[in-house]
Amino acid sequence: MFYGAVVWDPWLIVAQIVCLQCLYYMTLGFFIWVLVGARVPRLTLVYFFDYSALNASTVTGWCVIASFLMSAFSGAGYMLLLIERAKKCLDFSATLFIIHLFISIIYGGWPSSLTWWVVNGTGLAVMALLGEWLCIRRELREIPITRLRSNV
Repeated sequence: MFYGAVVWDPWLIVAQIVCLQCLYYMTLGFFIWVLVGARVPRLTLVYFFDYSALNASTVTGWCVIASFLMSAFSGAGYMLLLIERAKKCLDFSATLFIIHLFISIIYGGWPSSLTWWVVNGTGLAVMALLGEWLCIRRELREIPITRLRSNV
């Protein structure tokens, strides 16, 4: 893509938000399946959206916390592929976690656990900062220029 002229395209932004949200939840589901699935008899949406599942006093709670943090790391990679701009990483990360907050409020009520806020705040910071760093590295790569020689 060429980034010289900024074009306002709300459909692209909405599509990027939806794709990023879906990829984040798919990755979170995979990590919960791997880490938590062996510890509990049945996986439910509680581990995604209920603040009580993020509990630092049980091994299962630590597995859920690890799943959320590993999903944040993966989300930074998804931003490199989907968003491609370092200056947009914080906006998309914050949007993802705000949408997650709203879904969590609808599912299990207001998150009153300090652990939930720390884990999601850390996930937001990791996703935004690592995503920006990855995008900056891509933006600062040298542009290969091939020279054509004339056979005169």
